[in-house]
Amino acid sequence: MVIKQIGILGAGTMGGGIVQVAAASGFLVTVVDANEQQIQKMLKLIEKNCAFLINKTKTMSVLEKNRLLGNIRTSTDIQTLANVDLIIEAVTENPDLKHKIFSELDAICRTGIILASNTSSVDIDDIAASTKRPDKVVGMHFMNPVPRMPGVEVILGQKTSKETLATVVNLSQQLGKIPTVVYNSAGFVANRILMPLINEAIYCIQHGIATIEGVDQIAKTCLSHPMGPLTLADVIGLDVVLSILQIMQDKLGNKFAPCPLLAKLVQAGYLGNKTPDKGGFYKNGVPNDLFAFGVSPNLFN
Repeated sequence: MVIKQIGILGAGTMGGGIVQVAAASGFLVTVVDANEQQIQKMLKLIEKNCAFLINKTKTMSVLEKNRLLGNIRTSTDIQTLANVDLIIEAVTENPDLKHKIFSELDAICRTGIILASNTSSVDIDDIAASTKRPDKVVGMHFMNPVPRMPGVEVILGQKTSKETLATVVNLSQQLGKIPTVVYNSAGFVANRILMPLINEAIYCIQHGIATIEGVDQIAKTCLSHPMGPLTLADVIGLDVVLSILQIMQDKLGNKFAPCPLLAKLVQAGYLGNKTPDKGGFYKNGVPNDLFAFGVSPNLFN
C-alpha cells in the first residue's frame, strides 16, 4: 500500500513531533486537534525547531523549512481525515478516549485507511475492537522527542494483517526511523523496561537515598544513560508516567505500582516540563524544592 497523505490526530508534544517528521519526509500531513490554540502552539514549536536546525546545527535549509511547512494542513474537524491514506492517533493515554476516537474514525474513513495509535501502553486489541477494521489497526509508538529519537515500536495486534504491518514498517523507515515489531502487551517493550526504572528512581528520592541530581548523575556516569531518569520523567510528563504505570499495574500486577511521591506530584500539578511554573523534579533546569512532599532538601547537610 502506497502512503502519500498522513493524518495526525492530536497536536500535543507527540503529535507535533510526528507532524514535523512526516512533513519533513515529504508527506502531505493533515493534523486535527479540537483546540485551535494548541494547533497554533504546535506550528510555532515546529518553526522554532526548524530555526534551530537552520541556524545552529546547519542541517536544514530555508528552502527545506518552507517545504516542510507547506506540507502541513490543519483543522479542528475530524471529518478532514476521511480521505487520507493512514491516520496516526496521538491523544492522551486515556483508553476510553482512544476507543471513542477509533470508533469515530472507523465510521468516517474509507475502508482501506490504516488506523495507527501512538499509544505507549493502551491495549491495541481493545482499540481495534472499537472498529470494524481490526486488520487495519496497529500500534505505532514513537519515542519522545520524536524528531531526535530514532526508534518506533510497531505493535502487532491479534488481527493486524500482514499488509498493514508491512505498510507501517515501510512508512517508519521512510520517516527515517528504525522500526521494531513487538506483540501486543501492556507497556509493550520500551515502557516495560523504562517505567520501572523511572519509578525506582522516584522511590530513591522518596526514601532519601540520594538527591535528584545524584540519581540522574548515577544513571549517566555509572549506567551510560544519555539522560537521567528524573530528567526524562519531566520530559515525558509526570502525569503520563503515572498513567502508564497505572495501566501496567492493572494489566501486569503490583510490581508496576506507581511510587506515592509520583502520585502526589501529579495531584499537585507538578507535571514536569509542560508546567514550567511548577516544574517537576526540576524547575528551569534546577532541582525542585520538594520539601512540601516530604523530601528533605538537606540530604547530606
